[in-house]
Amino acid sequence: MNRRYEGFMETILNYIVRKISSRNPVHSKKLKSNLANADDAYFSRADLFLKKYTDVLQCQNKTIDYAIDCYLQMLADVNYESVQFIQTGTYSSKSFAEVNKRVYENPEVMDYYMHGLLLSQFLWTHHYKILLFFERVIGEYSDSISNYLEVGGGHGLYISEAMKIVSDKARYSLVDISQRSVELSKMMIGDGKVSFFLTDVFDHHPDTEYDFITMGEVLEHVEDPVRLLKKIRSLLREDGRVFITAPTNAPAIDHIYLFRNADEIRSVVSSAGFRIMDELCVYSEDVTEEIAEKYKVSMMFAGILAK
Repeated sequence: MNRRYEGFMETILNYIVRKISSRNPVHSKKLKSNLANADDAYFSRADLFLKKYTDVLQCQNKTIDYAIDCYLQMLADVNYESVQFIQTGTYSSKSFAEVNKRVYENPEVMDYYMHGLLLSQFLWTHHYKILLFFERVIGEYSDSISNYLEVGGGHGLYISEAMKIVSDKARYSLVDISQRSVELSKMMIGDGKVSFFLTDVFDHHPDTEYDFITMGEVLEHVEDPVRLLKKIRSLLREDGRVFITAPTNAPAIDHIYLFRNADEIRSVVSSAGFRIMDELCVYSEDVTEEIAEKYKVSMMFAGILAK
């Protein structure tokens, strides 16, 4: 354990890792390895983010221990889905209707799933690296953004970061199909400038086009990602930009469309009429590309798209 980590012994992050370690020693090795390679900026940001999150939990009469329970339940789901994936080579969920009923419209499942995913933002290295990439690319286009849309806002982190970087005069909208996601995003964002739409993006018909659209980890949740991207394209200003992320070989309770490699994601993007202006690929494990390809290690793809 490096000294940077030791210097944060009293933080919420350290408490989370210690509690997870006591209940899942195998997984704790991965978490501690991630922290051993983290820099000071990571620890500072994680601390601020988790302090804000604990305030949200308190408003819901919940504690950080509740969030840890949610994370471990989400991890158990991932492990189960991974076994099925290894055996069959496919994701267990086949249709959006199935996932919508079993996950998105199920408050009990969505509660632990969203809180578990929120903790993963700073516990999983590849999630943090993608966030840094997002901040860099949106910074490059910030002067031209006056109308921002986020599709599938999750826990609201990305739109919160966008609001720190883009002009105060910009308008912000968030579309999500899950009521629990919208509720959590509202609490995490804590800003009246965001317009929330509890709806399917295909039913979202604004009276104006967007300069910048963010859609993180949504393509794998639909049966036809090309159709989804074409819808996004119809909402985008001619010279606007879209930021997307999508994982490969990432079984989960609500993942439907299997991307086996980055080229399959690039092909879907191209088929929808987009060009990739910049991209980043990050594996979920610290292994070589050869090992990752051989053993189908999950990879996160992030890209900035233009018409």
